[in-house]
Amino acid sequence: APDGSTTIPCSVQVMDSQTSNNHPSDEPALETAARIRIRGNTSRRFDKKGYLLNLTQADYLTDKSAEMLGMAPHHEWALHGPYMDKSLIRNYMWYNISGEIMDYAPNVRFCEVILNGEYQGLYVLTETITNGEDCRLNMSAPDDRLESVSYCVRLDRGSSNPIKNISTFSLYTYRNQHVLDIVYPGAGNLTPERVDFITGDFSDFEKSLYSYDYDTEPYAWWNEADMDSFAEYFILNEFICNYEVGARSTYLYKDLQGKYKMCMWDLNTCCGNMVTRSPMHFEMQYLTWYYMLCKDEHFVNRVIERYHDLRMSYLSEEYLNQYIDDVVAWLGPAIDRNFAVWGYTFEEFQPLRPYSRNPEDYEAAIEQMKDFIHVRGTWMDEHIEILLQYCHESKVKKFNH
Repeated sequence: APDGSTTIPCSVQVMDSQTSNNHPSDEPALETAARIRIRGNTSRRFDKKGYLLNLTQADYLTDKSAEMLGMAPHHEWALHGPYMDKSLIRNYMWYNISGEIMDYAPNVRFCEVILNGEYQGLYVLTETITNGEDCRLNMSAPDDRLESVSYCVRLDRGSSNPIKNISTFSLYTYRNQHVLDIVYPGAGNLTPERVDFITGDFSDFEKSLYSYDYDTEPYAWWNEADMDSFAEYFILNEFICNYEVGARSTYLYKDLQGKYKMCMWDLNTCCGNMVTRSPMHFEMQYLTWYYMLCKDEHFVNRVIERYHDLRMSYLSEEYLNQYIDDVVAWLGPAIDRNFAVWGYTFEEFQPLRPYSRNPEDYEAAIEQMKDFIHVRGTWMDEHIEILLQYCHESKVKKFNH
């Protein structure tokens, strides 16, 4: 903004009729002041921008929680504009499926955006990963009497607010070369004592994971971390080949009364939508934290067992293909309206290599994702057992005294 602020004031109107089509001239279901900024790292350079919306009172300064498109009230929302994802549905689809499998995944709704009177196309309104009553992570709120807090941390490029960036055991020992920052509590509730608590608490977990006692009671890593959450996160990211995790967009959270859990985020490059990725391999066993988790036979066996369960339900090819068809049918003419603005990208924005991987039209983009699911699922069905090599005694004996 001209005054140097990272956000600018704006007004927001939300049309959300449950019984008829929506129009810009309709009476808004919600009208509010807000602050807005462009969000994303690589994606901020795309023609179709993504935005962060912070709903406010009329002063444009005080946060205001409000329900958005049927999602539980909160003040912070992300607007993801599918651009590189020509299918338009990756984030929407995989957040929802992740939510069926894991304890929590961000809630999402499709919407169409008009900015300053100009139609911007189809967007996915998304909960940001933070705490909130009856929504979001739903962890216990900070107690002013305590230094200990429930918290969420992110492995990514770090925060612009230095107090949020922490150096834990894995960074100190060069097992992690990326920045870990505190997502929750927010800066207003982050005292130096609470930062020290979070740093020490997470470092203690990492020490247990990287110690010789990583799989030995009473020091074993699973006393601090939810095995199913970490296993399901492994399976989901492997199945869709979402390999930015472990360096970018990697979220962990812990309630004071619970264990560490994982949360999916930023899935628009999954299912073969990266510049160069082969679906014929496993990658997660090399990534931060999972490097040690995959040395534990309890964890690897749980991954294999849970994978076979999910292939009979939410990750079955039949279920996923039907899900895709249902979402495309539900979007209907909104797809055509979106590509009336962004249709040129099929010819002028072709980031995948080789060039033949870039879909020629929307139907090809959908078929490409279905083909990926078939190829990847078939390969994982045949090769999931090879994960056992990473926890075999011949591989891990130096970690077991």
